[in-house]
Amino acid sequence: MKTNKPENGSAAAETEQPGARNAGPGRLLVAVYAVFALSSTARAVFQIATKFDQAPVAYLLSAFAAVVYIVATVGLAKSGSGSYKVSVAAVGIEMVGVLAVGIFGLVDPAALPDDTVWSGFGAGYGYVPLILPVLGLWWLYRHRADAAVCP
Repeated sequence: MKTNKPENGSAAAETEQPGARNAGPGRLLVAVYAVFALSSTARAVFQIATKFDQAPVAYLLSAFAAVVYIVATVGLAKSGSGSYKVSVAAVGIEMVGVLAVGIFGLVDPAALPDDTVWSGFGAGYGYVPLILPVLGLWWLYRHRADAAVCP
């Protein structure tokens, strides 16, 4: 009977399979996305509830970012091809959002009178919102279904 275990029998080699994107360092990635999902949701809820009339576009962008982080967290945490596709879409939207809002804020600072999670390319969060989708897309690329197991 043939098993799916690697020839050298190491358990570490098993976790390096492409489908194991939510194991090992992938768990840290899921945890960081979860923290951003919680923090951006709390920020958006507070902003919308207390001062929506001051900067509605900025606060709606914060709410949109929160939804993107929630979807990315769930997609990264689950296994399967459907979750993989959701993850790629969410992290891709995050990357486009961070770049678009960052550039938009540079071109027309008055359009966003209050910060969002993605303002200034995530400057208010130590630029983690700019780095996170790059790491996320790289991780997803390395753990795609057709990826070969790396030594």
